[in-house]
Amino acid sequence: MNELQFETSPYLLQHANNPVHWKAWNPKSLELAKETNKLIIVSVGYSACHWCHVMEHETFEDTAAAAVMNRSFINIKVDREERPDIDAVYMKAVQIMTGRGGWPMNVVCLPDGRPVWGGTYFRKEEWMDTLEQLQQLYLSAPEKMLDYAEKLHQGINAISLVQQPDNNANFDADNLKALVEKWKKSFDWEFGGYSRAPKFMMPCNYSFLLRYAYQEKDSELSEFVNLTLTRMAYGGLFDTVGGGFSRYSVDMKWHVPHFEKMLYDNGQLVSLYSEAYRLTHNPLYKKTIEKTLSFISKELTAPNGGFYSALDADSLTTQGHLEEGAYYVWNKEELRTIVGEDFELFAIVFNINDFGYWENGNYVLIQSESLETIAQRFNLEVIELQNKKENWEKLLYASRKKRKKPRLDDKCLTSWNALMLKGFVDAYKAIGNESYLNIALKNADFIIENLWTSEGNLLHNHKNEKNTINGYLEDYCFVIEAFISLYETTLDGKWLQNSRQLTDYCFDHFYEPASGFFTFTSDIDTALITKHYELEDNVIVASNSAMANNLYKLGIYFENSYYEAVAQKMLNHILPNIDYPSAFSNWLHAFLNFSDSNKELAVCGENALENILLLQKEYLPNVVLAGTHKPSELPFLKARFEKGKDLFYLCQNKTCEQPLEDIISILNAIKC
Repeated sequence: MNELQFETSPYLLQHANNPVHWKAWNPKSLELAKETNKLIIVSVGYSACHWCHVMEHETFEDTAAAAVMNRSFINIKVDREERPDIDAVYMKAVQIMTGRGGWPMNVVCLPDGRPVWGGTYFRKEEWMDTLEQLQQLYLSAPEKMLDYAEKLHQGINAISLVQQPDNNANFDADNLKALVEKWKKSFDWEFGGYSRAPKFMMPCNYSFLLRYAYQEKDSELSEFVNLTLTRMAYGGLFDTVGGGFSRYSVDMKWHVPHFEKMLYDNGQLVSLYSEAYRLTHNPLYKKTIEKTLSFISKELTAPNGGFYSALDADSLTTQGHLEEGAYYVWNKEELRTIVGEDFELFAIVFNINDFGYWENGNYVLIQSESLETIAQRFNLEVIELQNKKENWEKLLYASRKKRKKPRLDDKCLTSWNALMLKGFVDAYKAIGNESYLNIALKNADFIIENLWTSEGNLLHNHKNEKNTINGYLEDYCFVIEAFISLYETTLDGKWLQNSRQLTDYCFDHFYEPASGFFTFTSDIDTALITKHYELEDNVIVASNSAMANNLYKLGIYFENSYYEAVAQKMLNHILPNIDYPSAFSNWLHAFLNFSDSNKELAVCGENALENILLLQKEYLPNVVLAGTHKPSELPFLKARFEKGKDLFYLCQNKTCEQPLEDIISILNAIKC
């Protein structure tokens, strides 16, 4: 029977009525494979995945395909968002076997879990034929399968190991400059991003490049980052009508997205645009932040303060068929009716032409010029065109609300919640909207009350008041980072204490002194076929690089030399081996933290919070901020408070200058 009806994952529940006898990944399912000596099918996907839906409809809903699967295999469905550990391990196997990866991911394994075959999306006939051949081989020549499984397992273990650098290897500012120059060769100078399609947003890349350009006064690089952020905000990757970013665009110009909207993308992008707004004060960035957070508040926020995971790529058409992007696209006559007499101007702003055309008579709204340029061409005031654009978007939003919404993945994941929490905090720093801070604080309380146990460990998921999975390193590193950010904004020391407590738990249950890194799974969890160390930054930064950045800050706040030494050791292992910098941008961010340009600032006095908030409106990526409005026991702030005075202590390499007493002077000192 299909056992997914007993699960809480929206993705698993989507498959609960398949004729396939699906099981969830658990000890009982794995033991059954061993007892019956059956091969295992591990099928991994996620609820917002378009091609996962296609394979389900074509294959997993088909009785003939289900019969082949049920007859000879133990069939296990995995939600990659709930079990990123399983996904990571078997993705390595698929990449070794095929040279590529993606979702859905399908792997056939021996009864002990070692993979022997795999790939991504398969058409029904190919899937059935392959399964029957594999089953026949397993019955007739199992030794061949066992031999292949052993060799593949060795390969998985080999790429899972942390490579130790050459003892003589070193990394310095010249190495970094050379990497950035090499990086520039992959840039798309017309539309931003990289010169390839599909285009993923990679917010950690642009966060680092923004900082590097600022600190090195590289105007060309700064121009490129702003080109990228502007083009992404122009749409159609960005939903200008309802707010929020889709996961990636299938083309070079950020136009036609893969329409699912993921919480983790939007959390990181709000942080990125907030950083860029603090530097440039570009009103487009502010509007992008505000629209995105409005979308999160309306569509992905639970009553208890948690954030839901995603909206599906597919939605119902007027004919009742699931279709990718149906909720978001428009035909010309529909737009003409909604917009009315302003349609010709609307069509220029949003490219209802060949540039904005998608397929089947549908358009995806996208700007290609600034409103200032268009207003000048038509002898309009910019504010007039801005008002028109806002009015058009309201009309479209009202019309779109009548359509069937994409399906909601309403599980709450700790790591993604923390990324979105930090996004709200960063937006508050940049814009000053107090509701953003209140939402962040409510989410932090949700995490503490629902996802942090009395035994000290975090839990990974929450749905229907249930938590079923122990936390991964990604949960800890992003919660620690979010809590540090809350401290920087509120000066409430409890957030630092929480961060330190979670960090020490990571050292107890994730850290491996021999390798110098943190494993992805806790030592209290059942081991998989190999260990996983998350080292490369991707659409989400690697949990180890996030930990390195956290340890740097916590080492300063608590004057903890061990934290600092571990972060340095991690960097020394990673940096000399970097070949393609886009996969290590958050590590490079950590390298800049340890450079001579980084500073620490203690803000002490009765007006400390007000002064901190003023400072945070500035883009100061190379400054670690701390503050107090009363005597503090935090080591970095101890004995620095003097009643009746506002004091600013600027420090570098554990050496502090004489305190200054006004904010203008300290800003000048920071920037000199």
